[in-house]
Amino acid sequence: MEGVWENFMRNNQDTFKSLFQRKKSSNDEDSIASAPTPIPQLSSLANSVVFRCSKILKIPTEELQHCFDIELPESVKQLFTYARDFLEFCSYQALHKVTRNPDYLSDPDFRRLTYDMMLAWEAPCVECERETKETSPNNDEVEDDEDGSLFYSSPISMAVQVDDKKTVGQEAFGRIAPACAVVADIITVHNLFDALTSSAGPRLHFIIYDKYLRSLDKVIKAAKNTLGPSLTNLPLSDVEIIIDIEGGVPTQPVLQHVGISAWPGRLTLTNFALYFEALGVGVYDKAVRYDLATDLKQVIKPELTGPLGARLFDKAVMYKSTTVTEPVYFEFPEFKGNSRRNFWLDISLEILHAHRFARKHNFKETRQSEVVARAILGIFRYRALREAFQFFSSQYKTLLSFNLAESLPGGDAILETLASRMAHLNVDNSPRTMKHPPTSSPFSLLALSQLGFIPQKNAILDGETLMVGDFCVGEAHPLEIAVKKTISDTGRAEAAQATVNQVKVEGIETNLAVMRELMLPCIQLATCLVLLFSWKEPFKSTVFLMLTSFAIIRGWIAYILAFVFVFFAMVMLWNRVFNRGKPLEAFRIIAPPNRNAVEQLLTLQEVISQYEALIQTGNVILLKIRAILFAVLPQATDRVVLALVFLAVVLAFVPLRFLIWFVFLEAFTRELPYRKDSTNRWLRRLREWWFRIPAAPVQLIKADDKKKKL
Repeated sequence: MEGVWENFMRNNQDTFKSLFQRKKSSNDEDSIASAPTPIPQLSSLANSVVFRCSKILKIPTEELQHCFDIELPESVKQLFTYARDFLEFCSYQALHKVTRNPDYLSDPDFRRLTYDMMLAWEAPCVECERETKETSPNNDEVEDDEDGSLFYSSPISMAVQVDDKKTVGQEAFGRIAPACAVVADIITVHNLFDALTSSAGPRLHFIIYDKYLRSLDKVIKAAKNTLGPSLTNLPLSDVEIIIDIEGGVPTQPVLQHVGISAWPGRLTLTNFALYFEALGVGVYDKAVRYDLATDLKQVIKPELTGPLGARLFDKAVMYKSTTVTEPVYFEFPEFKGNSRRNFWLDISLEILHAHRFARKHNFKETRQSEVVARAILGIFRYRALREAFQFFSSQYKTLLSFNLAESLPGGDAILETLASRMAHLNVDNSPRTMKHPPTSSPFSLLALSQLGFIPQKNAILDGETLMVGDFCVGEAHPLEIAVKKTISDTGRAEAAQATVNQVKVEGIETNLAVMRELMLPCIQLATCLVLLFSWKEPFKSTVFLMLTSFAIIRGWIAYILAFVFVFFAMVMLWNRVFNRGKPLEAFRIIAPPNRNAVEQLLTLQEVISQYEALIQTGNVILLKIRAILFAVLPQATDRVVLALVFLAVVLAFVPLRFLIWFVFLEAFTRELPYRKDSTNRWLRRLREWWFRIPAAPVQLIKADDKKKKL
């Protein structure tokens, strides 16, 4: 019975399929008939991506392959890299055309296409696809969709639907994502990948990638719709772009501190300045502008703020420049943490660093706009990740290009490479050939123009391009090389910084105890010298005096210093050779006894009093020197004049080594029994003479208390 049923099912398989499958229309049959022949060297997914790119470009795949074979150099058409290079060629061309649509981030098909480009880049050839199938479980077949798309042609048999189990690696993401300037930057693309995969493992899932692009689209649309009737108080120029606004929501205010006064308001960041609008009675007052573009010696850093100028809460950003009389503090209150402050500190520094970079290399007009546009797009990406994934950047993992270059060890090499690329920027819309592209386009500026932030008449939008996002097919980008070379030292820098953070201790007495133990060899050496100078052991003091005097007179001091340096070098080499691989033992320090809050306050008061007395003594010395200089006491001035003339004659005619020997001999023999009384008597007379010198007068003028309200 089972054999009869199996024969019946086998003979009527097509009949059952026709009952459940949709009937193909004549258009579908025509589409299948016109379907291109798959390229033998490419995998099925790569063929699918190439065909979708050909539909976007409205160029047959055969013609695309012909252009690739004819116009590109032989270096990118090697046997082992042909499939990947041809896939890059088609992907870059298609992305360049697709991104001209200002709303392309909203299209789910675009998000899927770019992700498939990354998947195809990892397995571009047939051999790679076979290896992938051997190492991955079989995937269920996915039925064709009903609706056609510009990116997915459902009736075409070569179109491959990729399931959610497939993921993308860092190398593929770093090769495809920066081809769209809005999605990623070549300088920070690896940090972006790490941020996206921080919670999902070492590879990127489509769900995460799709969420990131949707958040980025939301941020860009919010920035485009920012300028409204409520922001008419801002004195914006025609080229200023509002990047972000903070303080418009009552639950998230921004406080501006100037002196001891504080005022709530709204803070706005543009590509040229910070604007603060103080909150009045139901309306905002006229905005105050804090420039970021001009060279005004600006300083932006995190600071502590609090009521009446008290330094209590680490939630503020300080702005200081030559145009403000005193520093201005912007406080971002929140119950837990200081993420709002850190975000605004990062994006403000990014704009400031971008303008400094442009000024340093004397970039004007288009080149300057391209530099600032790169910073703006980085801020949009940072904000999108922050809103979608609660992302918080660290020193070496920031998504802001110029901040990263400033913080990385050797980051100046990245900026120099970027400057050389900017120097070859095509600013006059001159035609370029795909075979030898001598220049690159202002890619970030074009991206902002295509998104609607900048009028398109000010951007270069014509001409064919092989370099999409300043990328060349089959070649490593110079910025990518510079970043990789710089990041190789980042691990050691982070490890070293971690050890620094571990050894930091709190408390004045604890830090003094640590310093005392670390300086113990120097303290012991100083104790030995004091013992020799005291002549408590005459034999040792005499031997030291004779040897040192002989070395000074013969001019051996320089050789002795050289010997000391060589000795320390030999000690370090010895430790390097014989202690290799051994962990360094912890430095043991006896912690001082703990003190309660009252004792700590008393200790702090005593230290402050001693510090104040030291400053007062220094001021008295300076004022007495001023009195001598201006002959307030003529007798004292006459003695100082005679002493200075005598010293000048001695320095002019006596060799330096004899002067050093005389000073050493005089200082070392002060405690000798036959010199001690005379030395004390001479020092007493000198102190008495110093006490008789009056201090120059000082007049304290009260400062103007009128505070200008900002």
